[in-house]
Amino acid sequence: MNIQVNGKNIESVWHGSAPDVAPTLIFLHEGLGSVSMWKDFPQKLSRQTGCGALVYSRFGYGKSEKCELPRPLNFMHEEGLEVLPEIIELCGIKKYILVGHSDGASIALIFAGSASANKLLGIVNEAPHVFCESITISSIQKLRENFNSGNLRERLNKHHKDVDRTFNGWADVWLNNKFFKWNIESFLPRIKVPNLIIQGNNDEYGTSAQVQAILLRSAGSVKTCFLENCGHSPHHEQQSKTLQVMTEFVRKLLIT
Repeated sequence: MNIQVNGKNIESVWHGSAPDVAPTLIFLHEGLGSVSMWKDFPQKLSRQTGCGALVYSRFGYGKSEKCELPRPLNFMHEEGLEVLPEIIELCGIKKYILVGHSDGASIALIFAGSASANKLLGIVNEAPHVFCESITISSIQKLRENFNSGNLRERLNKHHKDVDRTFNGWADVWLNNKFFKWNIESFLPRIKVPNLIIQGNNDEYGTSAQVQAILLRSAGSVKTCFLENCGHSPHHEQQSKTLQVMTEFVRKLLIT
């Protein structure tokens, strides 16, 4: 499937029903994610819910065209307020549910709290960030050490066509001293749709404070699922449970 935004190609795949047949699940990957890093999870959720699924790599990730570096500190705002609405329109998507992971979850929240969210049915978020925490910064610092001297670069190289630009473009933002003030809580009171949050109790990139902030400030209903023995990627580390919880939530959205 070919998507062009501002004349630049975005890597994408589509699973299941067309947008004029059923609502669409739009998958928004993590800070170092891509189409391929979701593996077969989007297909499984699409099959179990009957929804179509759009999975795409943001600029600078996967096989999508590169983005300009350095990334701006508000890059998630740009993705949620500018790029995502354009993709939805270009693909002819009618009704949709956002499925976000980490940075992708933050992008989903920004979009959901904007004027573009009028056909949004709900949000499914794993490990969302709504503000910057010290645990996130320290874990990304360790991740950079692993990228520079460990095996992370080799593992990521399978999923990105320019792995150095992908990693450093992302890490340079999160490790910028000014980014510690990053906060998207102002979008939460404008979110009217139901929201499912799945959080691993051993998440090394964020604490339950992120979930509590969404519970306290979001205008829409919020359902939470905390998973034991699970880190930052529930759809990989606890796939069967994550799939079950997401499927139940999405099916309820489709009948309301």
